[in-house]
Amino acid sequence: MTDTTGSHAPHGVPDIVIITGMSGAGRSTAANALEDLGWYVVDNLPPALLPTMLDLADRASLPGIAAIMDVRSAGFSTDLKAAISALADRGVSPQVVFLEASDSALVKRFENVRRPHPMQDLGTIVNGIAAERELLREVRGDSDIVLDTSSLNVHELRSRMHDYFAGEAATGLRLNIVSFGYKYGVPVDADLVADCRFLPNPHWVPSLQPLTGLDAGVRDYVLSQPAAESFLAAYLRVLEVSLPGFEREGKRYVTLAVGCTGGKHRSVAIAEQIAARLRGHDVTVTHRDLGRE
Repeated sequence: MTDTTGSHAPHGVPDIVIITGMSGAGRSTAANALEDLGWYVVDNLPPALLPTMLDLADRASLPGIAAIMDVRSAGFSTDLKAAISALADRGVSPQVVFLEASDSALVKRFENVRRPHPMQDLGTIVNGIAAERELLREVRGDSDIVLDTSSLNVHELRSRMHDYFAGEAATGLRLNIVSFGYKYGVPVDADLVADCRFLPNPHWVPSLQPLTGLDAGVRDYVLSQPAAESFLAAYLRVLEVSLPGFEREGKRYVTLAVGCTGGKHRSVAIAEQIAARLRGHDVTVTHRDLGRE
């Protein structure tokens, strides 16, 4: 069996992923991505049936199963906790993926498909989103992966799921470094946030303004600032302490957000530099806001 989630299941027992989160945030797309990877996917499974589903998958010798769940079932949060506890008693620790998006992104998606939100009743889409977000607050806090899909298209979301679950024999912690612009908002799925706005902004250097942090000129300008090396050295020391701690606590995916004003120059250069210096770690780098200006 290929272990795609970090050796959570005993030998011979299928890996299991629970995909939940906000309606309209992309649960079906995430499920399709896992199906592409050969996982057996069950949609709208009541949490109480998780142990039964695991038994059936084990008998059928399925390597991995994914259960798509939402709040339409009564007592969702309590039932999900009980089901996960029952699996833990059997030595199985499922990975919980929580998909979310901003209110504006969710409203736009529901309006585009001309469907009501499943929890809006006689109210508005916004009312339904608020009610669902409140019901899922505790589930979100307990999830292993929180993925914000506000700015992701279908192909990008599928790619992110492949990044999480397509690796061969991935046993350690995976770090995703995301550069971003504060004027577009801090990534809601960030576990750690680094602010680079204290460094001089290449935007005000005419020859550098049209370039990005991926270009040598901007990179050299940012890294040549007196505070840049001190910041990198200090932040890497923080990561040397925090990343092993996250792993000891059972966390398999950590998102480090690195921000500057627009997400074009400083944050991109610093994010790339942190990734380059984290030798021995499973690191991916994403530049969320590059190209938005």
